[in-house]
Amino acid sequence: MNARKNIYIVLTGTGTAFSGLIKWFTKAELNHASIAFDRELQEVYSFGRKKVHNPFVAGLIREHFDHPFYSTADCAVYEMNVSLEEYDTMYNHVQGMMENQKRYKYHLLGLIGVLLNVKFNREDAYFCSHFVASVCEEASCRPVAKPSCFVTPEDFAESLCANKIYSGKLSYYMHLTQGNTYINAAKVSASSAAASTARRLLLAEERAEGII
Repeated sequence: MNARKNIYIVLTGTGTAFSGLIKWFTKAELNHASIAFDRELQEVYSFGRKKVHNPFVAGLIREHFDHPFYSTADCAVYEMNVSLEEYDTMYNHVQGMMENQKRYKYHLLGLIGVLLNVKFNREDAYFCSHFVASVCEEASCRPVAKPSCFVTPEDFAESLCANKIYSGKLSYYMHLTQGNTYINAAKVSASSAAASTARRLLLAEERAEGII
């Protein structure tokens, strides 16, 4: 059996003025997209503000969701199962970009292009969902059936709705994933009947608590 791993696409809404401006155009609640390489969201990458209190300095970043800036943020987490080769391709691509982090710029004009359905080419420039979609493209994974430069966070929400594992406060998700049974159950072999039963029970409990 071919080895497989999961990546995670995380949509967030922080309630900042810039997020509110994007929301005014998109009418979507969650307007920022990130890609994570672990369920606990300890290794997360996107294009956004390099300093949490300054939206005008932006580019390629590694995000730290345990920062107080995200304490009131809402989020949705989507799980994508990929081959080990696809996972490595995406991860290595992001690490290569991080080695040249200063080279990459935030593509604000690209956001306007999405609204106008016009592609604005700018070398080494991305906005958040454009970046996430382009990373997936590196491994020939296309969760959204459109060019990466036109992908919005809402597109991920619509295309991956069946893959949603959490919706709610980001801070609560981070609390949930700090070594409790929600994560431990995910590490049990999926081929085990007992594991399958345990997972269904956990999901039932979480739905009752309003987690999913």
